[in-house]
Amino acid sequence: KVLIDVPHSDLAEELAQSQTKIQVLQDTLQQVLDRREEERQSRQLLELYLEALKNEDSILSKVAESETVPRKEMDVVDTGTSSTGPSAKTALSDQILAALKEKPAPELCLDSQDLELVLKEDAQALALALRWDKQKAEALQQACDQELSKRLQQVQTLHSLRSTSKGKKTLP
Repeated sequence: KVLIDVPHSDLAEELAQSQTKIQVLQDTLQQVLDRREEERQSRQLLELYLEALKNEDSILSKVAESETVPRKEMDVVDTGTSSTGPSAKTALSDQILAALKEKPAPELCLDSQDLELVLKEDAQALALALRWDKQKAEALQQACDQELSKRLQQVQTLHSLRSTSKGKKTLP
């Protein structure tokens, strides 16, 4: 920050460099500072978003728990085996299934591990667990796959930017 605030003519004289090189150096330093500030703000926003998701998930799970107990009893009384059939079994938690059913874009609400679980799930079993048709379940899996790919690309881009900025630090 101090190097940016110094007039470029004074800094050029002190470092025995041309004013244009110093101006480029100061611009680069300003870009690095701006990027760091954007990253800090992004991290804060992400932390707030994750905290809000946790709060929402805990509220949904409490609501789901209070609703699922009577439903299970009703299933046993009414049909006997409605939720115990082998084809309705999934590796997904009730919380993930609730998010998939209730959210308009559930792939945006799930973390990457949950997205991977949804992708690994058999489309037919997923459709039965959600009481959807197979095409809708497959469309959901495609949306989850696209979101996971997008997140991976963002991470790779961030790593690339970091390695690029580290490479610039070694230049004279």
